Amino acid sequence: MERLRHWLLVRHRSNWIQLFRFALVGGSGVLVNLLVMVICKKMGAHPEAIAVDLPGTDFNVRWYHVFSTIAFLVANLWNFQLNRWWTFRSAKQVGWWREYPPFLVVGSAAQVVGLGILTLLMHPHSPLGLPSEIFDDTTGLRTKVYWAQLISVILVTPVSFVLNKIWTFRRVRTRDGRSLATAAHLDPEPAPPRGAADSSENEPQRT
Repeated sequence: MERLRHWLLVRHRSNWIQLFRFALVGGSGVLVNLLVMVICKKMGAHPEAIAVDLPGTDFNVRWYHVFSTIAFLVANLWNFQLNRWWTFRSAKQVGWWREYPPFLVVGSAAQVVGLGILTLLMHPHSPLGLPSEIFDDTTGLRTKVYWAQLISVILVTPVSFVLNKIWTFRRVRTRDGRSLATAAHLDPEPAPPRGAADSSENEPQRT
C-alpha cells in the first residue's frame, strides 16, 4: 500500500499538478464556452431550428450545433493560451504554430464527440434527452441547450487532457518545466562511479 501511495503521489506528483491546472484552465474555458453560447443564442436563430438540411439523409445540422462549434473555437484558443503559459509552460520552448495545430486537432476530435453527446441530450426522442418539462427555456437556468453544452464539455475534458499531454505538449517532460532537449544540453553527464574510475586508472596499459 505504501508503494502504491508513493507511486501515485510522489512519482506522479507533477502529473497531478498538471491535471489540477488543466482542470482550472478547463473550468475557465467552460465559462468562456457558455458565454459564447449565450451570445450566439441571443443573436441567432432558435437553437433547435434547422441550419443545414443534409441532402439525401434524414439528418440535419441544427443551430445548436453551429453555436456549439463557434463556442468551441473561441474556448479552444483561450484554453490553449493558458495551458501553454501556465499548465505545461511550453511557451518559451516551442513555437506557437507548432503547438496550436495539434491542440486544435485534439480539441476538434473532442468537439465531434461532444456534438454527438449534445445531440443525444437535445433530441426530443433520444433516451438521454433532457426533459423538456424541466428545461423549458423559460429562464436562463432552465435553458436546455446551456445544460446540454455544459454536460458535453465536462464529459470530453478528461480525454482532451490525456491526448494533449501525450501529444500536443509532449515536449514538456521534466519536473522543473524544461523540455527533454533543453535538459539534455544543460545537465552534465553523470560522473562514473569512483570505483570504476580507480580501476580504470590502475589497469595496466597495453602495448
